[in-house]
Amino acid sequence: MRVQDTGSRRPEVRRWRQLLVVVGLVLAAALLVSACGGDEGSDENASSGGSSQESQGTSTAPKKKATGSVIKVMTVASVNTEGPPFPNIPKTAEIYGKWINDHGGVNNHVLEVINCDDRGVAPQATACARKAVDEKVAAVVGSYTFMAEAIVPILERANVAWFGMCCPGTPSELTSKASLPVGSGPLYSTGFTKKAIDDGCEKINAVVIDGAQPYIPLMEGAMKAAGKDFASKPIILPATSQDYTPQVAQATSEGADCVLMVVSEGPYQAWMGPWAQSGTQAKMYGPQGNLNAKVVKGNEQAAEGAVIAGSYPDISTEPWADFRAALEDYNAPTDMDFNSLAGMGTWAGYSAFTQIASGMKGEVTAKAFLDAANKTTNLDLKGMVPPIDFTKEWTDLKGYSRLFNHSVVFSKIEGGKVVPLTTEFEDVTNAALGKAD
Repeated sequence: MRVQDTGSRRPEVRRWRQLLVVVGLVLAAALLVSACGGDEGSDENASSGGSSQESQGTSTAPKKKATGSVIKVMTVASVNTEGPPFPNIPKTAEIYGKWINDHGGVNNHVLEVINCDDRGVAPQATACARKAVDEKVAAVVGSYTFMAEAIVPILERANVAWFGMCCPGTPSELTSKASLPVGSGPLYSTGFTKKAIDDGCEKINAVVIDGAQPYIPLMEGAMKAAGKDFASKPIILPATSQDYTPQVAQATSEGADCVLMVVSEGPYQAWMGPWAQSGTQAKMYGPQGNLNAKVVKGNEQAAEGAVIAGSYPDISTEPWADFRAALEDYNAPTDMDFNSLAGMGTWAGYSAFTQIASGMKGEVTAKAFLDAANKTTNLDLKGMVPPIDFTKEWTDLKGYSRLFNHSVVFSKIEGGKVVPLTTEFEDVTNAALGKAD
């Protein structure tokens, strides 16, 4: 793919392009594919059923049809593609549009959601970006694509926000003034490293899918902050699923009691058989959407108690009451996983857009929204994510200036299902920087 550039791109982006493109392109394909839970929803984690329904809740928002003028927005995702499809992203965007228009709209404005399928290729992603500009959308909201480098520079030149996404990973997503992510993205790896240490793990090994090597420093920061080192050198797992018996043996060597997994769903499934057969008592730590009920099916006992780190609390928790109600009211497909970065991430992105746009005076144009978003100091999504201040860039970690959310929350595997472990967000800023709290 030829990465598009502009004269306005800052030196910081160019310096970090080689490092971050691995995160944004290779790693995106390796990790966030299944973290988004797009292609094959499992019965255990599908639709509003989620993984656990400790707090059912129903929407308390009064029904009131929006009657004002139209505000257009766009969501971009790969659907009809030879690569991993994410149909739950446009479906969530569609459902949010119906829900908000039945509950007063965006300050009574009707929200018109335009879904654009980039088909997993750069030319179509560019076409989506140009369509967003031509359609005069107020923002591109709650999207996820491997092709962000073909989109964000175009939006930046046109003063259109790339807004509210779950999983920033490419250079422009992490540095462009047009990029305003809501999710904490790669910091889950810092989060579960710190969690393993806090849980009392003494001998920790790390397994990282090939292409995700830039995540290793984020884990090493947490180890350094605690005065620890990995029991052995991080194990690089081949991205193509195969017999991982040798890597399991390495991961459980040196008397490892905990194993950190920066691994995508497909290889994770191939990993679980050898893991179970090894008889290890080591505890796994993995990422939201990748370590899930589908992955552990058939090897539930071996995965019991495994810890999951992510950007969003489980869909069963109170912040998602409206989302669960909307999934039910608008007959969401039961074969799509909405308890994922794709589902919850897109809903959170749209909720954030509505909050900012509703507080604006005058017409909600693209430039006006981008300006308002960049001046927002307290985006409060009532527990979907911690309050976010878009005016404070992260200058302590080069190349990650637009990563505003530095917090994680945890779930666990219990009886083969994903259930909430914590509901309070934990800020891992210091751990990522190798500093003790």
